[in-house]
Amino acid sequence: MPSPARPITVALVDDYDVVLKGLAHLFDDYRDRVIVAEIDANAPVSDSVDVVLYDSFAQPEADHVEIAELLRNPRARRVVVYTWNFHPDLIEIARNQGVHGYLSKTLSAAELVTAIEAVHAGARIFNDQSRRAPSQPGLDWPGKREGITDRESEILALITQGKSNAEIARLTYLSPNTVKSYIRSVYRKIGATSRTQAVLSGVPHAFTRDPHRIDPG
Repeated sequence: MPSPARPITVALVDDYDVVLKGLAHLFDDYRDRVIVAEIDANAPVSDSVDVVLYDSFAQPEADHVEIAELLRNPRARRVVVYTWNFHPDLIEIARNQGVHGYLSKTLSAAELVTAIEAVHAGARIFNDQSRRAPSQPGLDWPGKREGITDRESEILALITQGKSNAEIARLTYLSPNTVKSYIRSVYRKIGATSRTQAVLSGVPHAFTRDPHRIDPG
């Protein structure tokens, strides 16, 4: 696909600053094709952006509402979900909402840029991922430097939000036993033996949410 005449403007949307910054760095080598705009709810956007890339890290409960707001925003020409969760129900909901793409975090930076260009050109790109695979190198998430995986990080983020095991299983489309397995693993890595210790340990301070949103007004 030929590159557009000018770089595509891309807004990155995520509740966690470390995740957003890590995603922004994926585009460092593609600045001739993509210009990244970090959008803060406290500084409404005055200019339109070509594509909004919505990272679903640790916010599945609010996804549908927030995605709907992005789709209604006249300053967002295209809205793309960027995720590791390919449960058929989530994909179907996204399609019905009218998102323009549903892209996997396993895509390389080059593949992600190409997919964004295709969406910008009018295509609808829905990745087909039948199994869980590691996220691309270069992405970041809370606790990564402590050896916590991206999936464990999301589980811990939901714990710090006060979610129960049953709620986490429902929100992540994982089985209760799988959730327990992730929790045991992340507890071992941060030296916690209980939920209270996990929330009060030195790592969860990185899980403070820092909203970045497009003002729907």
